[in-house]
Amino acid sequence: MTKTLLSFGHGYSARALSRLLLPQDWRIIGTTRSEDKAPHLMNEGIEPRIWPGADMIPALNAATHLLISAAPDDEGDPVLTALRDEIARRADQFTWVGYLSTTGVYGDHQGDWVDECTALTPATERGISRVKAEADWAAITGLPLHVFRLAGIYGPGRGPFAKVRGGTARRIIKKGQVFSRTHVADIARVLAASIARPNPGAAYNVCDNDPAPPQDVIAYAAELLGLPVPEAVDFEAADLSPMARSFYAESKKVRNDRIKDELGVDLLYPDYKSGLRALLAQEISA
Repeated sequence: MTKTLLSFGHGYSARALSRLLLPQDWRIIGTTRSEDKAPHLMNEGIEPRIWPGADMIPALNAATHLLISAAPDDEGDPVLTALRDEIARRADQFTWVGYLSTTGVYGDHQGDWVDECTALTPATERGISRVKAEADWAAITGLPLHVFRLAGIYGPGRGPFAKVRGGTARRIIKKGQVFSRTHVADIARVLAASIARPNPGAAYNVCDNDPAPPQDVIAYAAELLGLPVPEAVDFEAADLSPMARSFYAESKKVRNDRIKDELGVDLLYPDYKSGLRALLAQEISA
């Protein structure tokens, strides 16, 4: 039987997973809201569906695996809002279901460590909506659900170099602030490892081994480029959008033991320094 992944919200992380699965003869159906993106997905070997809009029943009937990357909206999880009954009706059809959540579900821990057993006490509206979405997916009886709580994502096309080069990068300083982050290639490796070793009901933190203050990452990027380290700006005085400011409402270090111990994942980029060096090397060789 052909393994078929139906990917809702086939974006940055899902595309990285596809690059691992397609050489293994997977069929991948990916949804996008943009007709302009559909040709790009086709060029990558993905069967695009413009959704909402397309009839998703044939794709659901074909799917052996589901991946949900779409973020909740004001009405909740958009996939469940539209297709909860259809998915529930097919729960035993799926070998694996993955939901991409966020480490924001843990809330603020003032720089202390959290793991998958830490209580979910989100401090932002985005975190609250993710906790609800996780629970709504888990409430579907018999669904082989796996939850992946992603730290800050970076990778090709998503890194600090462009802002540092353009002179718009800022080293925002907030005492005690620390973030965890993850390279998109390691997200793909974790998802692929889980698909190969399903454990329905499991939740996994997906991050590297080196939580660090955000200003350190900017400074290291500047050093790699041989450019001046951007001036430090105090958080309270910084001109930040509400979205950007909300990221600083939480400070925590995220443990990733489970992806290594249970899934056997050996991170390609165990810290931001190795990840940034690799990104720069890719840019230079492109």
